Amino acid sequence: MKRAFDLLLALLLAIPALLLVIPAAALVWVEAGCSPFFLQRRVGLMRRPFILIKLRTMHPAAPQGASHEVGTAHILRSGIWLRRLKIDELPQIWNVLLGEMSFVGPRPCLPSQIELIDARAARGVYALVPGITGPAQVAGIDMSTPRRLAEMDATYLGPWHLRRDLALIAATAGSGGRGDAATVVTDTDREQPGR
Repeated sequence: MKRAFDLLLALLLAIPALLLVIPAAALVWVEAGCSPFFLQRRVGLMRRPFILIKLRTMHPAAPQGASHEVGTAHILRSGIWLRRLKIDELPQIWNVLLGEMSFVGPRPCLPSQIELIDARAARGVYALVPGITGPAQVAGIDMSTPRRLAEMDATYLGPWHLRRDLALIAATAGSGGRGDAATVVTDTDREQPGR
């Protein structure tokens, strides 16, 4: 039932998402001067790797890593708004259609985040399909606190409930999804690259 829900919602959102992604991608391309799409290997169901797709929100020269490791100085001006409005996540509807992701589940981490991978594995979290959003994102827990994140991810284990997924999606759309450690930068922040 969860997979059927994901497919139905992905198909319903595909065209509206495309109408938002196309102009957003054009803005990123003009500002960054490179592909507006960011592809990154992530850890998925049963710890199998897959390629996650997002709209680029950071400068092409930004170091590879989780948002809390990279820092806010690398965020594009367009990226500030894409993150705030969560438009950067919309291309992941493609990952949902492919069955690599769900709308709701634990956020997929990088293969280099060993502490988080181990903490999730110990709690059985890799039995879940990773999600675009989940309980941790709504609670504001990000990957900078691996054990706490894994514990929150594990609360999603158990029987699937449509009402719970709808509530988490609604909370994320209503700015409840705060699980991104990269904060919005100001012009002052940009003048101080060490921050």
